[in-house]
Amino acid sequence: MQQSAVPELAHTQTRPIHWVATATALAAVVAGSSIFQSEAATAAQPETRHSAVADAPDPAAVDFGLNCGSAKTVVQKKASGDLDGDGRPETVAVVRCDAGSGTPPNGVYVITQPTDRDAAPRVVATLVAPKDRLTVSDFAVEHGAVTATLLGYSSPDVPSCCPDLQQKVKWQWKNGTFVRSTPAGALGV
Repeated sequence: MQQSAVPELAHTQTRPIHWVATATALAAVVAGSSIFQSEAATAAQPETRHSAVADAPDPAAVDFGLNCGSAKTVVQKKASGDLDGDGRPETVAVVRCDAGSGTPPNGVYVITQPTDRDAAPRVVATLVAPKDRLTVSDFAVEHGAVTATLLGYSSPDVPSCCPDLQQKVKWQWKNGTFVRSTPAGALGV
């Protein structure tokens, strides 16, 4: 074994004074942090967001009118927000039949709660109809708009398992109706 050319350094060996200095420094940090505390942090969202979500219509209470045979209707995704600017939230639901296999098409529905709180929520708009044979992904409700990626088929010969078309879409409330638009460059295969 080769000997080190550098002699042992005195500060590499701990002595009781080192422990006392470390304990004193730690005590000073703890004491200082109790004196100079910052305000408590909170994770709460603004109050308007909580009330909007709390008052949003529940899609479980809605009959979407889908003909699913013996299968049930399933709400795959849902999101809420004030889409028409009236100060009350709407819920947008992505719905399909609960098939045991395959890729059943989705329907996208806008649901509102009538001003009579005892009345059941109701569908006020159909953004995507199941008969269009589309599947919805990347779904969101933000800033008064609904956005989604629609997966579809170029012909009836394309198997349901394998959509070969993709389109990003956006719906916004304008002049009393939902207007669908396609962002530039959003078409894909």
